[in-house]
Amino acid sequence: MGPAMIEALLDVQARLQAAGHGGRGAVMEDASRRLQMSRATLHRKLKEVVVQAPRKRRVDAGAVTLPRAEAEVISAVLMEGYRANDKKIMSVKKALEIVRADGRARAEAVDADGVIRPLSDSAVARALRHYRLHPEQLRRPAPAVPLRSLHPNDVWQIDASISTLFYVPDGGVADMSPAEFYKNKPGNFEKIKRQRLTRWAITCHTSGSIFAYYTAGGESIASMAEALLAAMGERPGHQMYGAPWHLMMDPGVGATAAFRRLLSCLQIKQVVNGVGNPRAKGQVEGAHNIIECDFESGFKLAHVPSIGWINEQAMRWMRWFNSTRVHSRTGVTRWAKWMEITAEQLRLVDVALARQLLTKEPVERPVNQHLQVQFDGALWSVKAVPNVMVGEKLSVTWNPLRPDAAFVLDRSGGEEVLIEIPKVAFDEHGFVEDGAAIGREYKGVADTVADTHRKALERLATGTQSDTEARAARKAKATPFGGTLDPYKHLDDVPDVIALPRRGTELTPAVRTASAVPAQVLTHFQAAQALLRAGMTLTAETHARIAEWYPDGVPETDIDQLQRRLTTRAGLRVVGGE
Repeated sequence: MGPAMIEALLDVQARLQAAGHGGRGAVMEDASRRLQMSRATLHRKLKEVVVQAPRKRRVDAGAVTLPRAEAEVISAVLMEGYRANDKKIMSVKKALEIVRADGRARAEAVDADGVIRPLSDSAVARALRHYRLHPEQLRRPAPAVPLRSLHPNDVWQIDASISTLFYVPDGGVADMSPAEFYKNKPGNFEKIKRQRLTRWAITCHTSGSIFAYYTAGGESIASMAEALLAAMGERPGHQMYGAPWHLMMDPGVGATAAFRRLLSCLQIKQVVNGVGNPRAKGQVEGAHNIIECDFESGFKLAHVPSIGWINEQAMRWMRWFNSTRVHSRTGVTRWAKWMEITAEQLRLVDVALARQLLTKEPVERPVNQHLQVQFDGALWSVKAVPNVMVGEKLSVTWNPLRPDAAFVLDRSGGEEVLIEIPKVAFDEHGFVEDGAAIGREYKGVADTVADTHRKALERLATGTQSDTEARAARKAKATPFGGTLDPYKHLDDVPDVIALPRRGTELTPAVRTASAVPAQVLTHFQAAQALLRAGMTLTAETHARIAEWYPDGVPETDIDQLQRRLTTRAGLRVVGGE
């Protein structure tokens, strides 16, 4: 705008201020006609040349009418409207429709004239922010404590990245064309899932040194262990090697029992990040980006014949990058910082021996009377193994850090614990070096758990307080438990069972002598008379029983048996309540 236009606009502004209530429209209409511009353009031009007074703050500015309880319900619904990829699929408007229809929240306000009206979406959003319940506030990263490591090789971080740019067909490494491999053609990814290129990145947390290693296929225990062993092996012209004291990783294949056993044998403490906490190993995540941008970017400009070629070039790149690039935190190059490691902090590894741990399981070996086990062609002392017993079997495996030592794998506590055992040394005569010289010294062997338990049982059986007293009691032929233990007491513990007589059948001899006299058969009346003389009280039921049991008469010899049967039946009727 030129000076004339600015002066004309200032004149319009003065006229607007002088115009009374209702006269501003006429001033704007006249100015718009004279200056030949629309009223919207005139308003915009006036704002450019005139200092506007600040808008008056609303009386109810900052006031919140949405109750906190309703705000919590609305916030909870909004929080559920996020997918795992952080995509928002629930708006405030939609959440209000849901909670109002369900009756969980009303989200209303009362006007000055007493009319109830629903709160607008923006008013609800402001209330959520006021209560610190807005999803944008709640989904921000939680505060974190800065992490530190104590020395080079104290903590290594390891992570894998499945390359989406390259795969390994027959004859070399090829680019994954976006026209062929994109999200709407998952079948193409499935075809090459065994040919994908996996990049393993390992960093030393203290020095920031980066190690890169490439394998074919997806993430697995074998490829992870191979990358870790490659990093631990000493390489000509390279720094950052040896076994770290701690290895930080994401949960996954590294949390399996096989990989944990490998780390235990290498005396590496495993640090597994919590699910959904990638910031814990942000250093190695950043290393992936550095490797991809600084090293892999050259793949597009060269023929990549094989993974072996990639790893060779990666070794060249690591030597250059770690030796020349200054780390912003330390102020020196990464390998210069790593060189501050001391001899005690640098633990060298027999990589060939460590690789055997991936293919060989611990072997079972029996314990001999000298508390030794035979393993890998040598004798190993297991005196220091807790709860060791002669004749028991122990699981033994290798120690890659010390070829002169092995490990006993103890699973008694529910988890696998590795206990280092030393190799038994022999003198020039083939005797064990720490054996007791005959006639010159005596060496006792610490009690095993079996010895301890056996002595405790001896004191219990003899009723003594010491092993010496127990031996004396045994020598004196003392009765175990002081004779107070009755070995036949259990014979008196017979259950109190009421033995009811059982109905039987008289055994009739099959052969009779010639002099035998047949028994007289009594009539039912004669039998009743005999029972009366015996002191029984007869009833109609008794007569019926006699007639039922002896329809042809009662042999005289059966009177006593008949009396017992009738008496028993009468007793049973009393017990049964009949």
